[in-house]
Amino acid sequence: MDYYDNDDNENLEVTLLLEAINAKYGYDFRSYARASIKRRIKHRMSVSGIKKITGVIERVIYDRPFFMELLGDFSISTTEMFRDPDFFQALRKTVFPAIQHLPFIKIWVAGCSTGEEVYSLAIILREEKLYDKTMIYATDYSEKSLATAKEGVYGIKPIKKYAANYIHAGGIQSFSDYFTAKTDTAVIDQSLRQNMVFSIHNLAADGVFGEMNLILCRNVLIYFNRELQDKVFGLFTESLEEGGYLCLGSKETIRLSAFSDNYDEVLKDEKIYRRNTTPVSDAKANDKPVVTPEFVTKGGELIRDVKAKMEELDHLLRGLPGKDAV
Repeated sequence: MDYYDNDDNENLEVTLLLEAINAKYGYDFRSYARASIKRRIKHRMSVSGIKKITGVIERVIYDRPFFMELLGDFSISTTEMFRDPDFFQALRKTVFPAIQHLPFIKIWVAGCSTGEEVYSLAIILREEKLYDKTMIYATDYSEKSLATAKEGVYGIKPIKKYAANYIHAGGIQSFSDYFTAKTDTAVIDQSLRQNMVFSIHNLAADGVFGEMNLILCRNVLIYFNRELQDKVFGLFTESLEEGGYLCLGSKETIRLSAFSDNYDEVLKDEKIYRRNTTPVSDAKANDKPVVTPEFVTKGGELIRDVKAKMEELDHLLRGLPGKDAV
């Protein structure tokens, strides 16, 4: 029988790998959508010539540069400036007019990746004469992505598409006013970075950004399982002022979460929601899925295997010999 004919073995090894990453480096991917994570693990295996996930576990524990490469595989960087132009036009026409009266505006872009969305947001804020009283907090778990975002230097090839997106999003100036073109790069105008704070933040593990007026987290939650999505929605709800706005990606919704009642739908197609005055029940954050007797019976053997493997992993992490060592 082929090694990977046994899905339980493969799933167990993925579980052990994610536990090792969390224990060794503090990055928690245990509640990410498993199919997406497995695809990225197998990509790294193919590139590195590793045949078994147990080999990935060993490399992750003892080879930090290899782990950083795997971490890059886990980071989703499919972004562009003014992606989904209708969404940015909705910000301009619906959200900004509703918050423009505030003396100071705080915005959190969660999962900002390499920063294209952050700079798109800053451009619209400037054109609406709101940038000077706004602070944008841009966060991501990937140090590499954040370094690119801070630098604000992008390839020149996609600029034509970015310019078309900008026009569709209601841009009122020449897009070329916002960057300096060089041979093969486009450097974002330094003034757009004045009111930005870039910071490491892991949505799966880190805490609240309080008193925000607007939160953007677009095309990130689709990679989380339902439990982690609920945890993040709780985090956003605690971080958002009453009357503040939450913006999600086109394939994401808060309507299936435990926090749905805390939001009114503003624009269905653009996935823009407004935090209402409904109290947040502590019980919401503690809801647990029902574990049936059938699940316990069928999962018993796998759970015992996981515990045994975790004991072996613990020995490795502590630098101690395994129990069968001579």
